[in-house]
Amino acid sequence: MNDLTPLNLSIVVPAYNESDRLPRTLADIDAYIESSGISVELIVADDGSDDSTAAIANAFQTSASDFRVLMLPHRGKAATVRDGVLAARGQYILFSDADLSTPMHYADTLISALESGADIAIGSREGTGAQRIGEPGYRHFMGRLFNGLVRLLAVSDISDTQCGFKAFRREAAHDVFTRLVVHGSDARVRGPRVTGFDVEVLFIARRQGYRIVEVPVSWRHVSGSKVDPLRDSFRMFADVARVRWAAIRGQYT
Repeated sequence: MNDLTPLNLSIVVPAYNESDRLPRTLADIDAYIESSGISVELIVADDGSDDSTAAIANAFQTSASDFRVLMLPHRGKAATVRDGVLAARGQYILFSDADLSTPMHYADTLISALESGADIAIGSREGTGAQRIGEPGYRHFMGRLFNGLVRLLAVSDISDTQCGFKAFRREAAHDVFTRLVVHGSDARVRGPRVTGFDVEVLFIARRQGYRIVEVPVSWRHVSGSKVDPLRDSFRMFADVARVRWAAIRGQYT
C-alpha cells in the first residue's frame, strides 16, 4: 500500500512467545476488520519471540488494508508497544494485548469516544458496566492496591490504568510515546517483562493536556498469563515511583 493512502484505524498487537494464543487472536481481529467497513492497518509487533510467534504472524492471511509484522529484538512489552504505535499510520491507533482478554468489538466504543472529542480512550475494568470474568481474587486485590498507589503518585483520576486495550488519536499517540523516559530504553531483557508503562503513558498524556476517557469493558482472565504476581508487583510499584521521580527531575518537558 502507498504510504500516503489514508487509514482509519491501526491495530497494534504486541506479542512475545504467543504461538498458542496468537492464531485465535488474529482470527478474532480479522473477523472484526472484515465486519468494520473501514480501512484497517494490522501490526503484529514481535518482541523477539523464540517460539513460532513470528512465523505464525507472517503466514496469517488477513482482510486488513495493510498488514505488517515488526521483527523486534526482545526488549519487553513497553518498547514493543512503543515501536508498534510509532510505526502506525491510522487516524486512530489501538493496541491490544495478545490474549485479547477484552473482545475486539469494544474497539467500536473506544473509537466512538475518540470521534466524540477524546484524545485517548482506555478500556476500564472498573465502573458501571465493567466486568471482570474469572479473575483470581488475589489479582484483583493487588490491582486495586496498585491503582491506589498510581492515584497517589501519578494519575489521580483514572480507576484502571492497566487494561491492555487503549486507543489514541494518531497525533496524541505519537506525541506521548516519543516522550517516554522510564520505558523509553532499548535495553535488551531476558524472559517476559511486565512493567507499569501504561502509567507513564497516561501520566505524560495528562501533562500534555490530552483528554482521556475511560470506557467500561468486559474483561476475561485468560490462562497462561506471563505475570509473576510477586516479582512483577514489585517491578510495577517501582515503575510508578520512577515516573514520579522523573517528573520531579523535570524529564517530562
